[in-house]
Amino acid sequence: MAEDPRLAAVDDRLRPARRIVAVTGSKGGIGKSLVAAALALAASDRGLRVGLFDLDFTSPSSHVILGTEPHAPAEEFGIEPIDAAGIRLMSVACFSGDTPAPLRGTEATNALLELLAITRWGDLDLLVIDMPPGLGDTALDVVGLIERAEFLVVGGASPVVLASVERAVRLLVEIGSPIVGLVANMHRSGDGVARLADRYGVPFLGTIPYDPDVDDALGDPERLRSTAAFRSIAALVD
Repeated sequence: MAEDPRLAAVDDRLRPARRIVAVTGSKGGIGKSLVAAALALAASDRGLRVGLFDLDFTSPSSHVILGTEPHAPAEEFGIEPIDAAGIRLMSVACFSGDTPAPLRGTEATNALLELLAITRWGDLDLLVIDMPPGLGDTALDVVGLIERAEFLVVGGASPVVLASVERAVRLLVEIGSPIVGLVANMHRSGDGVARLADRYGVPFLGTIPYDPDVDDALGDPERLRSTAAFRSIAALVD
């Protein structure tokens, strides 16, 4: 069987990105998308050319966090990411809007391949990937398709979350994918996540405190920048 020509196109599209960081978490609702969007926003604030690729096909939220109305991207020899607070954003929401886009198995793989192959990111200092939760098909496809991706793993204090995060970390370690580090989100103590990082010999990057002001700041990048949570996430860019 002939090799899918989109695979070579993916390499060409991503080659201009100097660094690719995939923000992943083992379960939904732990703040992974907020970390990804705030990380991209903080890097852009520092003068970096930044892209954000929202890979949650069933519940994309990057555009909501950044206060951007998704719309069909411009097309010329591929598709151009839309602008979201100075960040180059690509999301399935640009095509589906508020309509659910449930994808399974090969459908998800084909959607990922197609977006990667046709999106013209251009020269970027950093491409942040907002991964879907868990270790499903799309997450595993990213690991296989984007070999340069470094993983930032978001965890929490709950024993259920920690057990799930450990499975994700173990998989990444076993297959040799680079891990930027682990970060504990939305609770007072990051001790559990710190111990997990130590157990697997990966960096613990710190704790993002629970911040009740974040919900009201979603959709308003300027207000988001003023929150304690954003300042903690921005410190990850250092």
